[in-house]
Amino acid sequence: MSKAEQPAHTGSGPFFERRYWVDVQHPRQSASELLQHIKSHLPEYAPDSLADFEKKQGHGTGLNVGDEFHIKILGPWNGEVRVTEIGPDFFELATLENHPEAGRICFTLRPHASLPDTLRFEIHSKARSRDGLVALTYDTLGVGRKVQQQTWETFCQRVAERSGGLQLCPVQVETVKQDTTGTEVTHDA
Repeated sequence: MSKAEQPAHTGSGPFFERRYWVDVQHPRQSASELLQHIKSHLPEYAPDSLADFEKKQGHGTGLNVGDEFHIKILGPWNGEVRVTEIGPDFFELATLENHPEAGRICFTLRPHASLPDTLRFEIHSKARSRDGLVALTYDTLGVGRKVQQQTWETFCQRVAERSGGLQLCPVQVETVKQDTTGTEVTHDA
């Protein structure tokens, strides 16, 4: 039986909105071809030692709404996610019960807004810790945050490498932390 989704409002502690992105010029494949490869080979883009994705529900190697993945996360952080939306240039995952975070994460691949023959791959999450203990170790001690950041930076790096194009700069990271009322507390870029 599938677990219930764990939306951000059910979590604990501050809200975090994070963006990780990379720009690649002159890719050897179109955005749709590259995104299709990502969707068909999702586990290959995450570093096994930090976040090992294994499909638990769904058929084949592609990505379909309703597919579920178990993620072995470094430390005591294992969790599950479900594919909730798929579009021509994105897909979204929602955390399920007992995942260390409560929220959603969206992966997009689009032409760059202002640079010709350039793609931008972005991972955008909106979440908070599932409970007070995770909030303490994640935000206060910074343990989970470092693992998460390294996972998504590696994911972006692997997308850039797969594109065959010229990576324009290192993977960029932006974090906006809000208190429980939605007031911005910090903004790191």
